[in-house]
Amino acid sequence: MSDNRKKLRLDKILGHLGYGTRTEIKKIVKQGRVTLNGAVVKDSGVQCDPYENTIELDGEPVVYREFIYVMMHKPQGVISATEDVRERTVLDLLPPEYRVFAPFPVGRLDKDTEGLLLLTNDGGLSHDLLSPRKHVPKTYEATVIGHVGEVEAVRFKQGVELDDGYVTLPAELEVLERSTSEDGTNLSKIRLTISEGKFHQVKRMFEAVDSKVIYLKRVSMGPLVLDEQLPLGSFRELTESELTSLKTYKK
Repeated sequence: MSDNRKKLRLDKILGHLGYGTRTEIKKIVKQGRVTLNGAVVKDSGVQCDPYENTIELDGEPVVYREFIYVMMHKPQGVISATEDVRERTVLDLLPPEYRVFAPFPVGRLDKDTEGLLLLTNDGGLSHDLLSPRKHVPKTYEATVIGHVGEVEAVRFKQGVELDDGYVTLPAELEVLERSTSEDGTNLSKIRLTISEGKFHQVKRMFEAVDSKVIYLKRVSMGPLVLDEQLPLGSFRELTESELTSLKTYKK
């Protein structure tokens, strides 16, 4: 690790990990419940390196980390926000030990859209993934009304004009399956990869070719692919390889 890394106050380290408020942590320390490199600490303001020094609370090791990276299989019915007075948010699906890190969704999925959502408190990584200059590709699977095909694929590859006059960047459309519902409605299951993130973009793109999305799921974002073993509404932390691929990703 770099010698330039700053040391942190003990109470800040414990507070960041959700062990209590500064006042509560000060009390815990005064009670002699915290040790630093095996020695009892009585000053909650002592400076230490949380990565190099050994900190224990009630005999249990305190494992410090600055950032968390969580993959969520977002279900329908929750919004991609950190808080809302009326709606359930994706943060409501996380337990307190994750929420204490104040994570936020990287980008957004509509309330009625399922699939891959990355939550983190790493603002730098989030900025890189969402930067319009990076054109990070995002892939969706959807069910749309109508038997779409080569004509729509060509239009998407050329860029389509949305309802506000904006012309999208080239997108890749693949038809996975065609079917007809019991009421006679023609349906297509498709996969679409876009490299930007305009408001309701996928839905508006299909409206531009006289179709309508009735089911939408994001399956990848850059190199990060949704773990299909992850049930709807569940989450897990990224693996080391997934995190490395995100941090080193270049379009």
